[in-house]
Amino acid sequence: MYPLILLQQFIASSTHLFAKNVTMFLHPSTVVLFRGCFSAIAYGLWIGFTRKQLKTVEKKDIPWFFVLGALNMPINQLLFIWGVKYTTPANASLAYALTPAFVLIIAVLFLGEQLTKKKTFGILLAMFGTFIVLFEKGLAFGSEQFLGNVMVLSASVSWAVYTTLGKKYAMKYGGVFMTGASMITGLILYIPVIMALPVEIEPLKYDSGIWFQLFYLGVITSGLGYALWYVALTKMEASKLAVFNNIQPVLTTIMAFFLFNAIPSETFILGALVAICGVIITQKG
Repeated sequence: MYPLILLQQFIASSTHLFAKNVTMFLHPSTVVLFRGCFSAIAYGLWIGFTRKQLKTVEKKDIPWFFVLGALNMPINQLLFIWGVKYTTPANASLAYALTPAFVLIIAVLFLGEQLTKKKTFGILLAMFGTFIVLFEKGLAFGSEQFLGNVMVLSASVSWAVYTTLGKKYAMKYGGVFMTGASMITGLILYIPVIMALPVEIEPLKYDSGIWFQLFYLGVITSGLGYALWYVALTKMEASKLAVFNNIQPVLTTIMAFFLFNAIPSETFILGALVAICGVIITQKG
């Protein structure tokens, strides 16, 4: 299971780089649309081929698949893709490294999990590390990078909610089916959103490089990456799985350095180390 989790983290880390690059050419909402289309098609084909082995979805669970779909695409993916356009891939990966802390907070507030002193200290330390990165360029609340940081941080929160709520249905129907269903319902809910935005969509003008990046984001990161996440979620507790997100800043920073010669700032390194230490303390608490 651990090799699959590491593969999932590698895919997730590459998402920050691909998303940053493709939003240089396309509006973020357009990227989310085609990413959703590719992932929905891939999962739709899988569901079609394996429908005889799948469990029938109970009527009472259908609304929850739409809730998960809303968390997935109109909220999480749109916030992430739009946010990473304005911030750096390394900052986006740091935001997702905070997922374990957010999962724990949700578990304490809604699932009755006990909050110890060590867990409290860890959460506060992780938040402090994140604030170091958020305010790296000062208290410029109106700056694009600050806005991007807030958006990817909000995306991380929605991912934590998505993870926590989805575990029950992943256990019941299987991780891959659960992910596929949330992708398809998410795309259905996203259509009115993209129609309401004043964005021109001109697919005939996209070159092969753009289509490859959209395919990668849709089939590899949203398809394979999300499926691996939920399959792993059926094997272990959400908080224990979420802690693997701590390695995303490291993987993303390394990939960004080799691919784009992007050298992380001292402030980012300090904030990342503080945040990751906080998450580790939280998990051990």
